[in-house]
Amino acid sequence: MSSIFTRIINGEIPAYKVAEDENFLAFLDINPLAKGHTLVIPKKEVDYIFDIEDPLYAGLFEFAKKVAKGIKAVVPCTKIGVTVIGLEVPHAHIHLIPIYSIYDMDFSRPKLKFSSDEFAGIAKEISANII
Repeated sequence: MSSIFTRIINGEIPAYKVAEDENFLAFLDINPLAKGHTLVIPKKEVDYIFDIEDPLYAGLFEFAKKVAKGIKAVVPCTKIGVTVIGLEVPHAHIHLIPIYSIYDMDFSRPKLKFSSDEFAGIAKEISANII
């Protein structure tokens, strides 16, 4: 059975996409810790990030770097935090989270709520700032 992320890649489930190429996709987390919290995934379904072949792994982080710069251009923050947990969805993914302190990346914190229009606006702004 395909992961929820593969279903997003295939267009079966909608997502607020911020960047996409032939190998990778970045989209807003629908349960964000911060405005602009983005997930970056390889289109190839691999469960564990360290099982990704080296060229694809390097490409994933290069893609994430571009996306992080786009987020930082739009969302006021000190840095873009990076974390890989990989327990909830069996598809490797990187969390890019605008932060002021390490506590901003505490996944036990309450998640933010945005309307569909707000999510769409955030995604559009970030997308427009990815070089």
